Formats: sequence, structure tokens, C-alpha cells
Amino acid sequence: MRKSLIQILIIAIVVGGIFYLHGKKEEKAAAIRFNCTEEKANNFDCYRSYYSNMVKNNSVADAFEDLKSRYEKSDYVSSQCHQIVHVIGFEASKKWRTVTQAYKEGDSFCWSGYYHGVLEGIANQNGYKNFVKNINEICKPLAETRRYSFDHYNCVHGLGHGIMALKDDELFQSLDICDGLNDSWERTSCWSGAFMENVMMDSRYHTAKYLKPEDPLYPCNAVGKQYKETCYLMQTSYILTVVNSNFSKVFELCSGIEPEYRNICYQSLGRDASGRSTSNVKQTVETCYLGKNYDQRANCIIGAVKDFISYLHSDTRAKELCAALDDKNLQDVCMSTAESYYNNL
Repeated sequence: MRKSLIQILIIAIVVGGIFYLHGKKEEKAAAIRFNCTEEKANNFDCYRSYYSNMVKNNSVADAFEDLKSRYEKSDYVSSQCHQIVHVIGFEASKKWRTVTQAYKEGDSFCWSGYYHGVLEGIANQNGYKNFVKNINEICKPLAETRRYSFDHYNCVHGLGHGIMALKDDELFQSLDICDGLNDSWERTSCWSGAFMENVMMDSRYHTAKYLKPEDPLYPCNAVGKQYKETCYLMQTSYILTVVNSNFSKVFELCSGIEPEYRNICYQSLGRDASGRSTSNVKQTVETCYLGKNYDQRANCIIGAVKDFISYLHSDTRAKELCAALDDKNLQDVCMSTAESYYNNL
């Protein structure tokens, strides 16, 4: 049950999870000058500075409202949104020094990256030795409030991001540090943060140490067996960038990995099919139907329908996805997945 929940949460984190705040804060937000235009329009450091200053001088809520106003207008902002909300969370950690306090100010917009950024900030403030020494205590308040909840997951997943930052993105060393967590569920959740940070580094700066364009399955084909499932749940997002978004090619690559991880790889690809189409029913069905056999298509649909629900926090469009399938067996798999997943949110 806990293993299943981790898979659900990882898929939700990677592409789903959008909530919106309301209210008018234009006057406050306008005090911070936006200059990420023209030659700086695709400069991540410009956005980092802009949103850090907004949190510092205004509020977390102002930063999210501003980001949401730009999300639909800028392809760069939408593509880098998760990384940007990491920045907001990192800066928020300087205002609220405990995880619980910082999380109360948070927003799940753009795949809960704010919460991961908070942990990166706390890691930075504590320093390597103190962070590792207290690794079993940092998320304890959230675990005591509601063990294995979404907040608990975000916290421990965030530990993985924070460890990667402290270890200069040394993935294998970061996984070893995650192994210092006493709870097996927390260890797996921490691994997911480390693997996600590895993929994010490439999309942000193209400097990931443990990704190889000539071997797009790496590092999943090199890590220990205990890490492989978690790795493959992240890896297709990177593989798609290597093969120029050729989903058929990624299906083929997934079919060549160890048999016990193929379905996970197809589910990861289904998440990306939904994410890259902004949960468009027609496009997602067409993408999953690129799978050459039932297992490929069914698991792609499983990953996609979970992402529909995560992205929209509703099962309405997820059911539309299921209804659009012309195979009764696929419809049944889709609906049963949607029902169980939605009930677990």
C-alpha cells in the first residue's frame, strides 16, 4: 500500500498539482520591476532574481499570483515553472525557519515545487553536517500530523532535492544519504527527489552530471536495484528531450529495459503524454496509442489518467479520457485507476 502511494505521489509531483489563489495584489506586485524580456526572456537567473525579490519584499502569495499571470502567456515560464516555484520556496525558507511554518504559506502550483524549494533552503541554512545529522527529524512534525500524507511526501521528497544541492548534484552520494532515513517509505520518497533534481538540472542549465544523451536510460541502468523503479518513474521526461519528443522511440527504449520495470517506464511516459499536452484528451489518447501492444498502451493510460487528476484536481476530464478510448479493456483499466487514484488524493 505504501509503495503504491509513493508511485501515486511521484506521478503527481512530476507533472500534476495545480491550485489557484485569489484576490488582487497588483499594486504590491508592481513594486518589483519585471525585466526578464528580450534577451533575458529565456534567462533562468533573471527569473530567479525576480521571484526571490518578490518573496523577500512582498509575499509568497504575491509571487505565486504573478507567476500564474505569466504561466499561460510565456512558453518559457510554463516550461520552467516547477523550477521557478522551487526558487519561491527557497526564499520563503528564509522567512519561516521551520518546515511547518513555511508549508502553511505554500501553494501546490506547478507540481508542488514550492515545498521542495523550502527543503532546499533549509538544507542550505543548516549546512551539510547538521542537515545529515538531523535528517530523521526535519520532516517529523509533518509525519506526526499525518503520516504518509501529501505534505509528508513533499517534505521527504524535498530532502532529496536539498541533499543534491548540498552535495553539488552528486546523485549516487545523495542516494546514499537518503538511505540514512529510518523509514523505508521516506527513503524511497527521498530518492525520488534526488532523481528529479538530476533531471531538473539538465532542463535548467544542461549541466547534469548523471545524464548521458548517448545513453538516455542512464543512470537508471546503473543504479542499484532498490533505486531503479523510482528512477524510471522520472527518466522519460529526460529521454523525450534526447529523442526530440519522439514518443514511439521512448516506448521502444522502455521495452528494452529490465522486464520488471517496463510498465513503470510506460506509466512515466503516460504522465509525460498528459503533461506535454496540458491534459488534452485527444492528444493524450493519440500518444498512448503509439504503444505497440496492450501493456504499453494500458500503462501509458494509467500514467496519463493519474496526471489528468493531479493536474486538474478533478476526475471529470479523466473520465473523458477513459470514455475516449475505443478498447473496452483499456476503458476499464482507465476508470478503475481514476477511481482509486482520485479517492487517494
